[in-house]
Amino acid sequence: MTAPGRRSSTFTRLLRHGFTDPSAAERLLDAVELAAVRDDPVLLEALGATADPDLALHGLVRLLEAQPDPTARRELLDTLIAAKPLRDRLLGVLGASEALADHLARHAGDWRALVTYEPRDLHRGVEDFERGLAEADDPVSLRVAYRRCLLSIAARDVCGTIDVAETAAELADLATATLRAALALAEAAAPEDAALCRLAVIAMGKCGGHELNYVSDVDVIFVGEAVEGADEPKALRAATALASHLMRICSETTVEGSIWPVDANLRPEGRNGPLVRTLSSHLAYYQRWAKTWEFQALLKARPVAGDPGLGAEYVAALQPLVWQAADRENFVPDVQKMRRRVVENIPAAEVDRQLKLGPGGLRDVEFAVQLLQLVHGRADTSLHSGTTLDALEALAAGGYVGRADAAQLDEAYRFLRSMEHRIQLHRLRRTHLVPEDEADLRRLGRSLGLRTDPVAGLLRAWKRHASVVRRLHEKLFYRPLLDAVAQLAPGEARLSAEAARERMVALGYADPAAALRHLEALASGVTRKAAIQRTLLPVLLGWFADSADPDAGLLNFRKVSDALGKTPWYLRLLRDEGAAAENLARVLSAGRLAPDLLMRAPEAVALLGDGNAGGLAPRGRAQLEQETLAAVRRADGAVQAVAAVRGVRRRELFRTAAADIVGSYGTEAQPVEADQGALVDRVGAAVSDLTAATLAGTLRAVVREGWGDTLPTRFAIIGMGRFGGHELGYGSDADVLFVHEPRDGADEREAADAANKVVSEMRRLLQVPSADPPLLIDADLRPEGKSGPLVRTLKSYEAYYRRWSLVWERHALLRAECVAGDEDLGRRFIELVDPLRYPAGGLDDDAVREIRRLKARMESERLPRGADPKLHAKLGPGGLSDVEWTVQLMQLRHGHEEAGLRTTRTRAALAAACEAGLISTENATTLDEAWVLATRVRNAVMLVRGRAGDTFPTDPRELAAVGRYLGHGPGHAGDMLDEYRRTARRARAVVDELFYS
Repeated sequence: MTAPGRRSSTFTRLLRHGFTDPSAAERLLDAVELAAVRDDPVLLEALGATADPDLALHGLVRLLEAQPDPTARRELLDTLIAAKPLRDRLLGVLGASEALADHLARHAGDWRALVTYEPRDLHRGVEDFERGLAEADDPVSLRVAYRRCLLSIAARDVCGTIDVAETAAELADLATATLRAALALAEAAAPEDAALCRLAVIAMGKCGGHELNYVSDVDVIFVGEAVEGADEPKALRAATALASHLMRICSETTVEGSIWPVDANLRPEGRNGPLVRTLSSHLAYYQRWAKTWEFQALLKARPVAGDPGLGAEYVAALQPLVWQAADRENFVPDVQKMRRRVVENIPAAEVDRQLKLGPGGLRDVEFAVQLLQLVHGRADTSLHSGTTLDALEALAAGGYVGRADAAQLDEAYRFLRSMEHRIQLHRLRRTHLVPEDEADLRRLGRSLGLRTDPVAGLLRAWKRHASVVRRLHEKLFYRPLLDAVAQLAPGEARLSAEAARERMVALGYADPAAALRHLEALASGVTRKAAIQRTLLPVLLGWFADSADPDAGLLNFRKVSDALGKTPWYLRLLRDEGAAAENLARVLSAGRLAPDLLMRAPEAVALLGDGNAGGLAPRGRAQLEQETLAAVRRADGAVQAVAAVRGVRRRELFRTAAADIVGSYGTEAQPVEADQGALVDRVGAAVSDLTAATLAGTLRAVVREGWGDTLPTRFAIIGMGRFGGHELGYGSDADVLFVHEPRDGADEREAADAANKVVSEMRRLLQVPSADPPLLIDADLRPEGKSGPLVRTLKSYEAYYRRWSLVWERHALLRAECVAGDEDLGRRFIELVDPLRYPAGGLDDDAVREIRRLKARMESERLPRGADPKLHAKLGPGGLSDVEWTVQLMQLRHGHEEAGLRTTRTRAALAAACEAGLISTENATTLDEAWVLATRVRNAVMLVRGRAGDTFPTDPRELAAVGRYLGHGPGHAGDMLDEYRRTARRARAVVDELFYS
């Protein structure tokens, strides 16, 4: 007897073996039914190995109590102790399923179904289950036989004899056998109906896909035909009566409960349609009226019961329609919309516990796999599987899904399905919610092999797998590649040479023969690389064709692929990152500049992926300067250092150009940027920041090589013109002034020589011929222009501006901003020129007349000979010069009084002038729109031609490409020119009113 206050040794052993209520377990072990084995260590070890030892012990006692006599009880106990297979199976089921324990308590002899342990018993099929159900002669006995078969599946499942996929397949086979038995009962009850018709039962959903749950609706479709000589309407009524009876046999609740609901709502017209149709009626519906989701559902269609010939005819007739579904208009958006609708309809309180429907749940995997099957299965019959995991394996084998992604999805799907099975097995209830009760979570975790802290381990594993599914589902399901592939003619997902030629001619490729050679080089062969290219090319061809020069796009794609095709990440990026392929297609076919920049360093294509940390977002000046200075520190000498700096500049120019193109063209995932001014500002700021960082790095490299850490003079670079205004375009020179100030104790001549050498060397190194574009430094806006010294001291600038400065120089200083070098010196230079550019009292009349005279002279003398003034974006009426001089005149006149006008940026100054009441909102909007459009024209010309220009191209293809960049579709170049003339004409009217009047 145990002393008061002390726990018995049995109590301690029970705790150690995982019992949560040792006191109750002790009482159960003391039951008379267990007297013979109470002290047997084998029993306690076996109970401790179950998911819920308390539940297993309780179920065992109930089963022993249910035995009809002591002999039967002894037989059970002797077999339990002596036969490990039975022990593991029986206790495993009792510890995992309260519902099956109830069944065993009602049918005390069914435990013998678990004794058999033969090789054929390890993986049972439809025929085995049909034998198990053969003696059922009414709905009640069918339920008992069904539970007995289910018991054998559950036992092998919880013991790990079969995995989750095999379990799901066996559950589907058991459902098949049950439907056949139920139909046989219905036919036996109405032989006259059976004699009139042929009836086939088509399994759909998880049953059709051979991946059923323990408790699930069994989705079916019924197809019927009259036997020869029978009246068709009468035969269909007979078939409907048989189908209805079959459904009741399975679904209705009896003293033995129900089996599962049979759901026929996936039939044509759903609940509103007839329960049974003829094959021709099914075919007519799907050809004329079926929605996209109905074809998706047919992926799982499988004849399982009734007339096998009719079932085979049904599948043969409808399967071709399944693989044509991707040709339907808005196919991919329809499927995506349906998935989103499912998520939106989940009650808020359940969304975080949903294993099936929630984000990162089972349905995400199934929808993604089905969508990929429907899109690519038209040309690849290896994808024609109704089973999710088999289809996923085929997708990976065909190169449609990355192997690593497929492996992660497979692992996550198996884990989530295992959770779902164990949750449903407990009470045999249809649920997909993760329980909240601690005991339920503990049992669930232990059933999945998590024995150390099972609750925490379960929740961690669940969240990890759900996160994997959510991430990969978004990559696979929502990648826009599929939408474009789905619009292709059947057979083109894997291009034949003839199909490619026809496709290119139809899409307007100017040189189909050359394009075909590129395609053959890219897509021929049996390698994984070629398979992926064949998947991508139909999509890319369509995107190239959406540009003004598809031939150039395809040629450039071949060049990039030749350069990067052997790198493991390149094709994976294009296939798996939703934005990368379309971004690349847009960039390669939009003109010469971006492809030229990319060809010089093709690895920059990685910037186009939506998973890239940097992506196409512009980098700030501080970040760029940090990178260039770091490159200078690592380099061996100024030449190598500046080459590295120029490499950074080339990469960042590509980033900026690519972002500009994508924002202007728009993609499936990212519509066209609505705010064209924002696009212009981003380009101007990005190129200006990049130029400043390039100059900063080059300055550091030159100083380090010639003078070590310290130059004998302080040195600053002042940005002027568009550079100082943060408005540089792709082809702009860097307008600058150079200012220096000898250090204390330094010789002034030596300091001046050093400053001039720095400037000379910077200009040389930035223009050395190389694969990287040069950066031209223009210092012509310095005092005295080209006649004046290239570098001046701060005092020299001060003396000059005090005595000699002209109106045009004050005007030019409106854009002055320190961009590199000594910050304190740059700040003092800006303080020096502020009174000149924002004079107290504004400008006198003579100065205003001089500015107007200079503007008129520039218009007449600098406009290129033969150019159409109305289409010249810089010097023409309503162009950049008109807008900028108008804004700058307001700055010179009112900048001293209005702080908002003291900015180097045109659009900011114009907005400040409007806010100050110096210009009406209507006129400010007119000028702003003209300035933005003219700037975009110049950017477009540089992107398309690869060289700077201020006028629209004359070549039709180049003009069309500029039009596409500006938002005008094919054949609308004339509309683009008309729009520019109208915009410029309105702006010129404002300029005449504000500048010249």
